[in-house]
Amino acid sequence: MLPPQRFRDARHTKYHFIDHVLVRCPKCAGIARVAPVAPVDAVPSVFARRRLVCRACGLSRDATGGGFRLFRGRGEATDPYFGLPLWLQTKTRHGWLWAYNPEHLELIRKFVQAPLRERAPWDAQVKKMTLVARLPTWIKSAKNRDEVLRAIDRIRSSLA
Repeated sequence: MLPPQRFRDARHTKYHFIDHVLVRCPKCAGIARVAPVAPVDAVPSVFARRRLVCRACGLSRDATGGGFRLFRGRGEATDPYFGLPLWLQTKTRHGWLWAYNPEHLELIRKFVQAPLRERAPWDAQVKKMTLVARLPTWIKSAKNRDEVLRAIDRIRSSLA
């Protein structure tokens, strides 16, 4: 299958991907999931109560409240609610590549592999700084495309 030749920015922000976050379980170091505690028909909010659940060891915790804190630093990325290390991350020679969930990782992969990357028109009444616009320069650089795609493949293989 040929890679897509064009990427059109869907104008997602990181808030689109924090409803379900995959993290490293603090008890067994397996894959755990942070998700909103809300009825199925309710629209999740970034301020909704969150629950950490690990299916491997049975750990279940509720967030203590106090909001959330998006990762902004260097080094290993953490989830916004419990501060646990993300499951979907790897270190490269340029820095850390991470994603909150498989959908977030897939968006980054589509962006990186596309040779033509289209943004919204400069005069459009939309957010200018979307998730892909805020990616580090080394991820956006065409000369690092192969290395970044290999790192994404390493991250994806951790899900199997």
